[in-house]
Amino acid sequence: MEFRMQAIGHVESPYTSEEQIPKGRGAKHEAEGFLVLAPEFAEGLLDIEGFSHLFVIWVFHRSQGFSLLAHPPTASRPHGVFATRSPRRPNPIGLTVVKLLGREGNRLRVKGVDMLDGTPILDIKPYLSSVPEVDLRRGWLDEE
Repeated sequence: MEFRMQAIGHVESPYTSEEQIPKGRGAKHEAEGFLVLAPEFAEGLLDIEGFSHLFVIWVFHRSQGFSLLAHPPTASRPHGVFATRSPRRPNPIGLTVVKLLGREGNRLRVKGVDMLDGTPILDIKPYLSSVPEVDLRRGWLDEE
């Protein structure tokens, strides 16, 4: 089965090469950046400001090919690609949780970026689980 998708925007990130992105156990993803939606998708951001965290679904656009075994930089041996965050996947899709810091029109300022500058964004969804209750905001869902 084949699926066709289009980017809805891109990431503005301080990272221009894969080597710059913190990796491995205990890596801290503290970098700030922007999720920039194409103008035709900006209306889809209505009410997003009420959420504390977001899932960002994106494409490893520089990855070529895939391998079912991956050797993470801090691992002593290879692991199955589905047990890693390797970019060399059968479907080069990435998933990141970011903290929403603010919105400026079609631009979302976020913290926790681990993508390269220019990375295509496929989708953005509110993050609703695993954040301590004290830190979690559910936006419009709390109002209903």
